[in-house]
Amino acid sequence: MTMPAPARTPGKNAFLFVVVAVALNMLSFGLIMPIMPALLAELTNQPIEIAIKSNGWLAVVFAVANFLAMPLLGGLSDKYGRRPILLISIAMLAVDMIILGLAPTLGILFLGRALAGVFSGTVSVANAYVADVTAPEERGRAFGILGAAFGFGFILGPVFGGLLGEIHTRLPFFVAAGIAGLNFLYGYFVLPESLARENRREFSLARANPFGAVKHFSKLPRVAWFIITIGVFQIAHSVYPTTWNYHGASRYGWSEWEIGLSLGAVGLGSALSQAVLSGWLIKRLGAMRAAMLGLGVHVIAMTGFAFAIHPWMAFAMIAVSAVGGVVMPAINTITANLTPMNAQGELQGAQSSIMAFTLIFSPILMTQTFSAYTAPGAPVHFAGAAFVLAAIIAALSMIPFLIGVRANRDAVAAAANPAE
Repeated sequence: MTMPAPARTPGKNAFLFVVVAVALNMLSFGLIMPIMPALLAELTNQPIEIAIKSNGWLAVVFAVANFLAMPLLGGLSDKYGRRPILLISIAMLAVDMIILGLAPTLGILFLGRALAGVFSGTVSVANAYVADVTAPEERGRAFGILGAAFGFGFILGPVFGGLLGEIHTRLPFFVAAGIAGLNFLYGYFVLPESLARENRREFSLARANPFGAVKHFSKLPRVAWFIITIGVFQIAHSVYPTTWNYHGASRYGWSEWEIGLSLGAVGLGSALSQAVLSGWLIKRLGAMRAAMLGLGVHVIAMTGFAFAIHPWMAFAMIAVSAVGGVVMPAINTITANLTPMNAQGELQGAQSSIMAFTLIFSPILMTQTFSAYTAPGAPVHFAGAAFVLAAIIAALSMIPFLIGVRANRDAVAAAANPAE
């Protein structure tokens, strides 16, 4: 944890540095998504409707490792700074991509995903970095731009991943490893530390574990209900990363290239929404109302995907779902503004752990539902079943959110909308 930082403090470009780092990170991740159905079908020698079950278990392995590691990384970033944790996470992504690209068996794929889960600190540390370098009244817009950086990775990554996958199934992994390596070098030489020494705190193992971090924030009702909301919402949202590419291949007969194009459209919608729309909505409506709007839009979009029997319908729903991208920037704005500066890393670690905890079982829930209604011999064939389930769960996520708002209306409103 003694990785040297440039001898300077964050200036006006510090936020830009982490946005670029995150965009490159998600670009490398997005490259591999279109080829996963073909790779798993190759390694398991099964049709994609059956092979998707293995994808669900891969996601579970990643999530378990992620759940255990995120609070630890968040706590370490509160003590040692964001920069070393961010760089370690990016470096390990490169290692993971090489392992996946060389994997001769399904077991090696599981090993690679476990390693990625342990060091997948990019998201939570990047969010803490943003909280460090932005004023409270600017955090809604800042989290939206950071979300757009993730979207950017899904504009170019899947499109090029689909093209590379047409050449060779393993090629996207090695290109992703190269991009992650370049991202590490960029961060090492350019990215400054964001956490001032006076805002650091001593590392506590009792709090730097998933149960300790969640227990700590459970004592803060202004924050706890929103963390629960994130968890329930992520159960629903897992339908996208776990079933989208298999859904497209099975329902519409999409190739790797077509899957990549559809994911690129998702990324474009997300990037435009979060870069342009999220900050405006949060400023215009307030973080609470913007989050509620986003949750409602996701319910509509997931229902639309369930009954999108033609590809053009799915693309129409991509545009609708993009508006729902305001959910996470809005909730991140609320929770960040309710948390002391010296605990932002712990907050993001706790939020990431809740998300990872839901991903321990939600991929199985979604992939098994998809397989049950699409596999040969299914008593009822309905490719949109997983999206119906996701829409119901997304609607349920509104309950803890509204409880949090109503139980702490004055305090939450003041913290979530500091400029008002």
